[in-house]
This record gives sequence, C-alpha cells and structure tokens, in this order.
Amino acid sequence: MRADGRRVKDMNSMYHLIPQFLTRRWDSMNMITVDIPLDPINEYKNNKRAEGIAMSHMAMILAAYIRTAAEYPYLNRFVGNKKVYAHKDFAVSMVVMRPGTDEDTFGKIYLDYTDTIYDVQDKIAHYVDENKKDDNPNPLDKAMKIIKSFPGCLNLIGYVLRFMDRHGLLPKIIVDASPFHASLLISNLASIRTNHIYHHVYEFGTTSVAITMGNSRIVPKEKKGEIVFEKTIPLGVVMDERICGGHDFAKAFTRLKQYLAKPELLEVPPEFEIKEDR
Repeated sequence: MRADGRRVKDMNSMYHLIPQFLTRRWDSMNMITVDIPLDPINEYKNNKRAEGIAMSHMAMILAAYIRTAAEYPYLNRFVGNKKVYAHKDFAVSMVVMRPGTDEDTFGKIYLDYTDTIYDVQDKIAHYVDENKKDDNPNPLDKAMKIIKSFPGCLNLIGYVLRFMDRHGLLPKIIVDASPFHASLLISNLASIRTNHIYHHVYEFGTTSVAITMGNSRIVPKEKKGEIVFEKTIPLGVVMDERICGGHDFAKAFTRLKQYLAKPELLEVPPEFEIKEDR
C-alpha cells in the first residue's frame, strides 16, 4: 500500500499492460503545445483589477486545470513499479525565485477539486510569499541540507530513495516534502521572459504531467474560412501516456481551453458530481 496513491483497476485493459513494456516515465513522454487565447484572460484579469482583486495568469490556468481534473480524474494518475495509481491528493510543484538572489526554491501547493479561481489565487500568493522568505526554508530545503551533510553517502542515499520510491516504500513525511511527488509540475517561464519548453517528467517521484507557460505569441487560426492572427499564451505540455489514452488527453485539454475562454465559470465550485478514480 503506497502512502501517496491507490491502485486504479477500473480502466482499459491496455493500460494495465502498457507499463509492462514502457517501464520508464521518460520513455512514455508525449509532447504538445496548447495555445491559450490571451484576450479572454486579459479581459477577465482587467475586470477583476477594476474590482480591486489581483488575478494572475498562473492562477487562471491552474484553476482551469484543477477543474478539468475534477471532470477527468485520469489526469491525476501516475505509474509506480509498472502499476497505475491515482494520487490521494492534488499537489502542484513549482519553483519560486528568492528576491535579490540567483537562488530558487522548489516546493508544492495543494489544491482541491472544489477550489474556485479565488481559492487558487490565494493559495499561490501564500505559497510564493512563504517561499520568498530567506528565514523560512521549505521541507525540501531542510531535507537537502541534511543530505548534503553526508557527502560520502550521496550515492547510497540516492539508491535507497530511488529503490523505496519504485516500490512505494517512501514514508509519507518524505513524500510530503518532495516536489517530485505531485500531480502536476508547472513553471511560468514568461516571468523570466523565456519561451515555453517541453519540460521532462521526472523518473523519480510520481509527476505525470509537466506544463510550462511561455512568452505570449501570435499564431494563425482559421475562422469562417479566413486566416486570422490570435495572441496566445503557449503551454508546453509533457504527458506520461501510460496513465490514459491520447483521446482522453485531447478531451481534457479541449475542456481546459473552454474554461479559460470563460474564466468566470471558475468563480464557483463545480456543479457536477466529482467521482473518485477507481
């Protein structure tokens, strides 16, 4: 019994077999760019600012993603030791730059399927504020400091942690501290004026989806038989194809774009029944 997940049994038989042949996360990566139209997002952001409410692009995208995952729970799966599991929670890993330094810290926040866009914005703001404090190291910072104090044992420590992770033996205290054990990795590269990339999904841990937000760009799009140019936020998405089929991913990201076309839909908790992945 893993501390971080429960076995998924109610799934297509193919996905019980695929992990036996594609045994590594990096061997199972599919990559795509999802262009999110910028005008609806900016209009919503400006309307909220007029109401005295700060709203970031990151919060809107994460709010749309958690709502999509509530509707399509297979987004919250991972493969461990050739078996498919559902996460017991929904954690998002992200990097925060510490002001006035070239250093960053890596941690995670926890979202709930019932979170509204306001809840997500508040959680991100609290996470960033806490992790920018030099005198407030997060759990990963503390763990790294301890491990670095035994330089002669790094290979052994790494081997033991990888073995325990592969067999689901890591204690919950380590899983909770590890940003590699998450439902999603997200990085806003536009904040450092960088284009989106296809970020690898880590072999260590349980993260099956990685998303990067890049500099806005203009892309051609066909509308009513004509080519128009649309300003977008490009998302570089990397997925572990063993957790569900390409058709499933396509439905999920189509739904994500629908939410971001009307962010006001995310102001209230989901009205549909949230079903547990089995």
